[in-house]
Amino acid sequence: MGQKLTIEPVTRVEGHGKVTIHLDDDNNVVQTRLHIVEFRGFERFIQGRPYWEAPVLVQRLCGICPVSHHLAAAKALDVIVGTGSEGLTPTGEKMRRLMHYGQMFQSHALHFFHLVSPDLLFGINARPEKRNVIEVAKEFKELAVQGVMMRKFGQEIIRATAGKKIHGTGAIPGGINKNLSIEERDFFVKGKDPLNIDKMIEWSQDALNLFKGYHKENRELVDTFAAFPSHHLSIVRKDGALDFYHGVLRAVDAKGDKILHDVDYQNYLDYIGEEVKNWSYMKFPFLKNLGTKNGWYRVGPLARLNTCDFIPSPLAQKEFEEFKAYTNGKPNNMSMHMHWARLIETLHAAEVMRDLLNDTDLQGRDLVTKGKKISEGVGVIEAPRGTLFHHYRIDKNDLISMCNLIVSTTNNNEPMNRAVRHVADAMISGQKSIKEGMLNAVEVAIRAYDPCLSCATHALGKMPLEISLYDKNENLLDLKTN
Repeated sequence: MGQKLTIEPVTRVEGHGKVTIHLDDDNNVVQTRLHIVEFRGFERFIQGRPYWEAPVLVQRLCGICPVSHHLAAAKALDVIVGTGSEGLTPTGEKMRRLMHYGQMFQSHALHFFHLVSPDLLFGINARPEKRNVIEVAKEFKELAVQGVMMRKFGQEIIRATAGKKIHGTGAIPGGINKNLSIEERDFFVKGKDPLNIDKMIEWSQDALNLFKGYHKENRELVDTFAAFPSHHLSIVRKDGALDFYHGVLRAVDAKGDKILHDVDYQNYLDYIGEEVKNWSYMKFPFLKNLGTKNGWYRVGPLARLNTCDFIPSPLAQKEFEEFKAYTNGKPNNMSMHMHWARLIETLHAAEVMRDLLNDTDLQGRDLVTKGKKISEGVGVIEAPRGTLFHHYRIDKNDLISMCNLIVSTTNNNEPMNRAVRHVADAMISGQKSIKEGMLNAVEVAIRAYDPCLSCATHALGKMPLEISLYDKNENLLDLKTN
């Protein structure tokens, strides 16, 4: 065996992980792996807690996308308390939707402006000290302000609907614990520029144009970088529309043929399995009818636009039509186009928030509904990074006896590993010397998926940036630590 390259941790993602790249004596890549090296215990230590605590407890998985876990848990408990997945009051459902679309908006803005834009604006091979949001703010002040204010707007939406910007309490089993006051509504609809919904829609369109301009100038890179065929999975509305909050499970293959036909996600275990590998704490989900080898799939913005039939908001639908036309209506399997899809979703989230803010149901007072309690329920939602599963079972004392979570990043585990291998083969294999930009290219492929490793793992302490270079005998040749 030749040498081993280690990237630890992967930077500009939420959470911690590392990449190992094994080379033979001719520096050809023979193996790559994305390792999730920390252990997550939420599924175990939530057991024995009263079921109504779950929406508040499980969101502690993450400070970036707590709303997604909060709502997925609440949706599972809706089933347990007899509300069912579609039995909320209009005020309850629309408040939750506003909360969730605010979450999608702020998370997508954070990812594009703070984590991805340095690579686009300065280049993959730029100096490491250049590739960060501080340098973006220095050279592209207006763009940085847009990113900060778009995230702030989404966070304020979460505060108004969940009670707090991070780890709120708005969703409860069977509904919601507050409505939206006229004063709160007017803050978002008539707020001082730029903190109003119309400006958010405008800036979302600007961000899309920025990426499309980059794509035009760098078409070969964007279209070929970590591009590989795959299956795609998401929830869609029953009429096939894009829907982040609720729907049925659909999967398509690389050609666009359905391989999971709009099934009820309460029965997800009939269709989805999880493989365990000894070199990662994160599982590898797969479609059972296709097996572990061929049943892996992608989730997230790219998958959602590949599985849905249309987007139910006019501006985003127009962008969606352009997006689909680029691949002649077939699924888009280009990893860097994840950013394009993500920005279309950002625009859609802004349009939906505008419609919801002008809906008088948000001022309603009928907040909660319940029916006959049962012992088990599943909640599925489209988190910013992809399809998120929460599954709970309770005992006769109303205590949680079983919890199973399949988070978005877990669903994307195999695709991220394949993206790493694809880029390593293209950029590193056979090279006489390994340059820092080559290693960043591997990270760029991972960042396209916007992984939230905090959701799939849990760690204490601080991990440094460390890249180790070994010879064929596993002797350490060089170590760089930041």
